[in-house]
Amino acid sequence: MELQENTVKEALTPAAVIAKKRDNHKLSHEEIHWFINEFMQDNIKDYQMTALLMAGYINGLDEEETKSLTDAMLYSGKILPKTHRTVVDKHSTGGVGDKTSFIVAPIAAAAGVKVRV
Repeated sequence: MELQENTVKEALTPAAVIAKKRDNHKLSHEEIHWFINEFMQDNIKDYQMTALLMAGYINGLDEEETKSLTDAMLYSGKILPKTHRTVVDKHSTGGVGDKTSFIVAPIAAAAGVKVRV
């Protein structure tokens, strides 16, 4: 089943979205946001997200898909409230041997920024 650009929400399933990208079709902004939102609510399993990411890696994402994915991920978590203070966060991807924290944190601290690593 191929999803059309103006798909009704009932037709959105993890399998349908994954298959669409697997078959090298463009995902809509709504499909991408739906998938990320459902994943963040634990309604989509890790292996399903992995399958979608693999399909995107193999077949590529165009500029609009990349923007939609970035936007969906950007607003998927908690957003810090704006304050009069500068807030700095340094985090890593969780890989082994994160050596940048040892360099970045002291440099930022020397500039007067409070850094939490």
